[in-house]
Amino acid sequence: MSRPALTIGLMWHSMNSDNLGVGALTISHMAILDDIGDTLGVDLNYVVLGWTDPRPPYMTAPNLRVDAFRTRDFVTGGLWKRIRRCDIILDIGAGDSFTDIYGMKRAATIIGAKIQTLLAGRPLILSPQTIGPFNKPWVRMIARIVMGRARAVVTRDALSTGFLDEMGYKGTRIEATDVALRLPYGDPPYPATDRIRVGINVSGLLMSGGYSQDNQFGLTVDYPALIDDIAGYFLARENVELHFVGHVQSDTQPLEDDQRASEALAAKHAGTVLAPVFGSPSEAKSYIAGLDYFMGARMHACIAAFSSGVPVLPMAYSRKFAGLFGTLGFDELADLKAHDNDEVMARVRDGFENRAARKQGMDAAYAHGRDKLAAYEAVLEAELSRIAAR
Repeated sequence: MSRPALTIGLMWHSMNSDNLGVGALTISHMAILDDIGDTLGVDLNYVVLGWTDPRPPYMTAPNLRVDAFRTRDFVTGGLWKRIRRCDIILDIGAGDSFTDIYGMKRAATIIGAKIQTLLAGRPLILSPQTIGPFNKPWVRMIARIVMGRARAVVTRDALSTGFLDEMGYKGTRIEATDVALRLPYGDPPYPATDRIRVGINVSGLLMSGGYSQDNQFGLTVDYPALIDDIAGYFLARENVELHFVGHVQSDTQPLEDDQRASEALAAKHAGTVLAPVFGSPSEAKSYIAGLDYFMGARMHACIAAFSSGVPVLPMAYSRKFAGLFGTLGFDELADLKAHDNDEVMARVRDGFENRAARKQGMDAAYAHGRDKLAAYEAVLEAELSRIAAR
């Protein structure tokens, strides 16, 4: 007898984003769902719903379809038709885009996709993500209405859970953590060495001053000078090999591109190593997993280190960092919106010199994260079981 089959719509995921963090959410989510499908004896087909991107896909599979859309599909019915082909929509909001801090256009599309899902009569789960802030009262009101009609709302940090309480949300909600803890990875692509390999992910966006190029995120550090100081510190140490590791790698978005920034820094600081352009989030994680210490301003680059046992110093520019890692009991980070350059350098030095102790605390936090993620997996299993039994 053939097994039942379900079609899962993965909204605001991507199989070819230049931002490998968004890709990490997609690959990890599918790994979680594959396990649930095996447990339930259900075949799962995936439809990735997100923007059109030019990059080749990270992977292909017979049960995977990328069904990209454009803004016009919100008004022509194109998105509604795509949603109707699915049995359920798992909307992850690109991890951190269910907010209005990135502008009204992004907020409107992120919320509009949820409204279209509800109008199409499909079950909607808001998968683990940062929620808020909503600075515009009308955005907050619409977001609360939409969430109230979802099957479940899942946050990935305690700050987002608290924000739901603050805005008066009364529906079903679970506090989990980032699905990227489950991102698969393999052996690092370089040989073993006696040298201490240190990696730093430099954000091209922060090097540019944000989208507005005028310190959009309100940093209290001089970020380019800070990166130069960090490079100088490690280059002055014996037996250390410093790697610049990009996690947003884009030919078309120069302000966002970590790789351009890393190339310039590698040329400026002789003796450093420039990591390659990665073909997938798992390739990036495999590279990071072979390092001995890591720092990063892209949160999913830090999650790659954290979930592969590499002592890490997240370099935070938004509340999502403290929210995610703090909820897991890992409070070691550099706050680029509160600390100055000297304080960040002190934390860089301390993390490096005490990386063995850092790893012990990190491993306990990772185990806690897997327990929290299991709560989300239980919600998915129950919902897929319910749909498959119809």
